[in-house]
Amino acid sequence: MSSRSRSNLKVLSKKALLSRKEWLDSINNQVEVPEYIPSDPVSFMHAFDRKEDQLLAGFFAAIMAWGRRDIVLSKVHDLLSRMDYHPEAFIRGYSDADFHHLQGFRHRTFTAEDVNGLVRCLQQALHHYGDFESFWKYVYLKAGESGLHLMDLFHEEFFGLVPETPVRTRKHIASKKKKSTCKRLWLFLRWSLRKNSVVDPGLMDFMPVSELMIPFDVHVARQARRLGLLGRKQNDWLALQELHKRLCILNPQDPARYDYALFGLGVMKLNVPAEYLLNPKAE
Repeated sequence: MSSRSRSNLKVLSKKALLSRKEWLDSINNQVEVPEYIPSDPVSFMHAFDRKEDQLLAGFFAAIMAWGRRDIVLSKVHDLLSRMDYHPEAFIRGYSDADFHHLQGFRHRTFTAEDVNGLVRCLQQALHHYGDFESFWKYVYLKAGESGLHLMDLFHEEFFGLVPETPVRTRKHIASKKKKSTCKRLWLFLRWSLRKNSVVDPGLMDFMPVSELMIPFDVHVARQARRLGLLGRKQNDWLALQELHKRLCILNPQDPARYDYALFGLGVMKLNVPAEYLLNPKAE
C-alpha cells in the first residue's frame, strides 16, 4: 500500500491514493460550502459587485493572509476602509498626497510603506494593461514563451513596473527562485480562477484551473504528511511539486480543490479514520 521516501515518511502508492479519493472528495464537499465564506479572507471578493474591485481587494486579502484568520479579516477591513471601500478608484487615482490614508497601518511585518509600494505597482499595471487580469495574462503568456515559471515572472514583471520599490516591500510577493511555495499568490489565483465553486468567485480565465497549485502552508503540509500524500519534510517548492503531482492523480482538472480537504482536516479538526493515518506524528 505504501513505500518509504528518503525522509522515512510513508507515502501512498497510486492505487492506495486513488482509494482515498472518495473520502477526500467528501471532505471537500463538507468544507467548500457557503458557510465557509464569512470567516475566510475570500469574503472580501464577495463583498464587491465590480470585478476589478473584487480582484484588487482579493489580492490584498491574499497577500495579508497569514496568522489568525480573525485578525487577517480585521486588518483587511482596516486597509479597505482606508481606501473608502473603492480599491480600484483609490489605486487608479493614488498619489503622494494620499499616503496619509495609509499611515499607521500595520499587519505583522506588512506596513503602510509596503502598501504604498504595492499600490504603486498595481496602479502601473492597471494603467499599462487596462485591468489586473490582463496583466496576469501578459505574465502567463510571457512565462510560457520564455520558459520561466509564472511565479518568478510575476514577481519580476510586477516590481519592474516600479523599479524603485524597496526590497522590504518586494519580500511580500513570493518568488519560486527562493524555493518559496508562493502560498499567498496561489491562494489568490485559486479564488480568482476556479469556476463552479460556491466559495471561489472564479473571475479570471487567463490560465487553466488544472495548472493551479495548492496554497501550501504548514497546516496543509502537516495533513498531507499524516495522510501519506507528501514524503518531503521541508516546506518548500519541491514539497509543493511533490504534493501537486499526487493531487493531480486524484483530480487532474482541479487539483487545488483539495486545499479544502487538507484545510478542513487541520483547522476544523474533522475526523480521520485511523487506517488513513500513515504518519500520525508527522509535522
